[in-house]
Amino acid sequence: MIGDLKTIKALIKKLPKERLPIRLMEVCGTHTVAISRMGIRPLLRGEVELISGPGCPVCVTPANFVAKAIWLAENGCTVVTFGDMMKVPAGDDSLFKAKARGCDIRVVYSPMDALEFASLEPENHVVFLGIGFETTAPTIAGAVLEAEKRKLENFSVLCGLKTIPRPLEFIASSDELSIDGFVLPGHVSTIIGRKAYEFIAEKFGKPGTITGFEDGDIIEGIAE
Repeated sequence: MIGDLKTIKALIKKLPKERLPIRLMEVCGTHTVAISRMGIRPLLRGEVELISGPGCPVCVTPANFVAKAIWLAENGCTVVTFGDMMKVPAGDDSLFKAKARGCDIRVVYSPMDALEFASLEPENHVVFLGIGFETTAPTIAGAVLEAEKRKLENFSVLCGLKTIPRPLEFIASSDELSIDGFVLPGHVSTIIGRKAYEFIAEKFGKPGTITGFEDGDIIEGIAE
């Protein structure tokens, strides 16, 4: 890790001072948490500015999606969700508050858990909140296919899934944001591949590096 930091600083010294700080966006929320935990930002202050990107699916979920989920719960559906959605606001309301009012809202770790609720409680219509990016889409799709296989007509998904490339295109094209390069998420990239990001360099002339989430991975990614 120390060696990679030295590499970063050596590369920065070759740049004209008017080019500093270099503005890099770490796209994934997991990277943001890791960077904060490791204290990387202060080590590069004045040289590399790390901008947190749109890669937290909860953070980019609009209020109207939560409002729809609350409406479903208030109208007799069993709403099933990942725990980090519970306090996302919809105006003055939230799933947490709706549950406190008596709505049937349940927290699970997997969409397959929601499927089991539907299987065990045929009298209830179970709605799973499909939140996430490419990493969670396969498991949610798997639950839908399994529901079809079991002929469970009381299982639905309220889909709020998003893809990473579309917001990256908007960000890369923004003169106001002036992002110089991107630190890209390794887990999403395992699913969508490297080609999904090639437009960043080809269309906008900006670099991007795919990296994991350990200390050395992130520092090496910034150096790249």
